[in-house]
This record gives sequence, structure tokens and C-alpha cells, in this order.
Amino acid sequence: MAAQTAATETDLTGILLCAGNPLLDISAEVPMTVLEKYGVSPNSAILAEEQHQPLFKELVDDYAVKYIAGGATQNSCRVCQWMTGTPGATSYFGCIGDDAFGKQMTDEAAAIGMNVQYLVDPEQVTGTCAVLVDPTGERSLVTNLAAANHFKATHLADAAQASVIEKAKYYYMAGFFLTVSLESIETIGRHAVEQKKLVMMNLSAPFIVQFFWDQLNAAMPYVDIMFGNESEAEAFGEKMGWGTDIAVIAQGISALPKASGFRGRTVIITQGCDATIVAKDGEVMTFPVTVLPKEKLVDTNGAGDAFVGGFMSQLIKGEPLAKCVDAGHWASTVIIQESGCTYPAECTYA
Repeated sequence: MAAQTAATETDLTGILLCAGNPLLDISAEVPMTVLEKYGVSPNSAILAEEQHQPLFKELVDDYAVKYIAGGATQNSCRVCQWMTGTPGATSYFGCIGDDAFGKQMTDEAAAIGMNVQYLVDPEQVTGTCAVLVDPTGERSLVTNLAAANHFKATHLADAAQASVIEKAKYYYMAGFFLTVSLESIETIGRHAVEQKKLVMMNLSAPFIVQFFWDQLNAAMPYVDIMFGNESEAEAFGEKMGWGTDIAVIAQGISALPKASGFRGRTVIITQGCDATIVAKDGEVMTFPVTVLPKEKLVDTNGAGDAFVGGFMSQLIKGEPLAKCVDAGHWASTVIIQESGCTYPAECTYA
């Protein structure tokens, strides 16, 4: 990340574009028996299969659920918008249905100042994500993509969306979007290379590395900053035969070929309450995490997304790496004291 002059409030308008899978989170505290019933491992993220479909109705019928505008990329975008405070600083692309859930997400995004440019597919229902918060505070995600799985790269060519892409200087897409529209990621990546802009991505889940390796490899050359957590990094290390040392894996990912020659790749691996590891320009750095007392932990859902959102909120202002990581840690700490990926009305980060 090259040093730059801190942006003014006017400069921030439209500066960040995120693209991903918009989902309405259906979040509930459940006993471990629910995870066991549906074969869901604790603290995992999976795509819903046929046997998982009854889970969504069971949550609504039997538990006190909260509906939250979600999806990994949208979560990060929301947190960044909240911490930035400039209306319209962030924009978001994704596909929703023409239904009440889609309208709810649109209204929530508008209320916090996000510029959502959803593709609305009237033949699909808005995607949902069952967020299972177990008694330990860990969360497991079961995602029913539905409309989110129908985003089309042609949406990027529409005049309104093309202007959003052109105006943005930073782009972020979670790895989950690789399962939907690699073409869109490559289109944005090529634009970023041509215009010397910055692209960020997230490994998102071990299954992305394990089952969408070809798509990940196709997108990797465009990625200037790659985020991930320790389990995702370990999956990458296993795939490449690099072992399990997170620092070694981060350095390896950092050194993979890039489409642009004007900046190296920065790799940021979070490890929960353990230090965050950053590989940049051949150097590995560690950034300690201030551990939250257990009695203050409410729900780990969205912690990783919040870290990315906090990091981006300072990156787009031209702040140095250490400040960006600090903001990521702060945002994660705030979010895990709330239920779901939610936050207080006022952002107090300084």
C-alpha cells in the first residue's frame, strides 16, 4: 500500500466498490443439537444442500430470530460505511429477488448511506443465511444463495453501474463471489490494473480453496490485498504443499504472480484472539490483538467481515498499514459484543 495524502470527505464519495452475495441473515441462538441434526460443524461456513432446507423454517418457527442485512461482502461494506461516516462512500453490487427480504436489505443499506446497485431478479427469491449461534458464542453459517447465485457480469455494463466502477478507487469482493461470477471479478480486476487502482479479496472459507481452486487462481493475479483467517490459510497451505506455518503461507500467497507490476500483494491473516499476521514486500509482521474478556463476548458472527470493513475504512483515507489493522481489530471487537454483524449507532473509533 503506497502512502498517500489523507482523503477529504468529498474525495471519499464513491471511493469503495464492493461486489458479492447479498443475503438476509436469519440469526438465532440454538443448542448444539440443531447443528448435529443438520450435520453442521461448529464455526463453519457451508452452502445449503437439500438436507439443510428445513433448517431455515425451523429457525423461524422455533427460535427468536433476528433478520440482518448480510452476506460477507455486504457486512464488510456496511462496517466500512459506518466507520467512514461519509454518505455514499461505499457502493455495493449483488443480486436480490423482487420480494420483502430484498426490500428490507435495500432500505437498511440506504439508511446507513450505502449506494446499493442491486441487480433485481424477479424470478428468484432473495438469498438467506442461517446463522447458528451455539452456546459457546461461536457461529456456523448455512447459506442458501438463491438470487445471489444469479448475478450477471452484464450488470456491470449498465450505465449506472459502469459509472460506479469508474469512480471507485478501491474494490473488495469476498471469495464467496467466486462461486457466482468469476467474470465480474475479472472485469473489475482488469479495470483496476489498467487504471492502477486497488483490488481486495478474502479467502472466505476453506471450501473456496478446496472446491473453487481454479476460480481462485484465475482471480488471484488481480488481488492486491488478500484477507483470510488461519483455517483458510491452512487450507491454502495444504493445497500448495507449504505446510501449516501461517507466516510461511502468507508469504507464499504474497509472492504469487500478479497482473500488475506497480505494487506487491499484501496478505493479512487473522487468528481470532491471536496476533494478526501480515506479509508484505517479503517481510512478515505481527499485530497483537487485545483480547476481549469472555463475559463480554456475545456472538462471533461477522468478526472477520468487520475486520475487513474496519481495515478498509482507514485504507480509503490513505492511512498507514498499522492504522488499518488497528481499525480492523477495533471493529471486530465491537461486532463480537453485539448479536449478529451489527454495531452501535455511533462509531467512536479515532
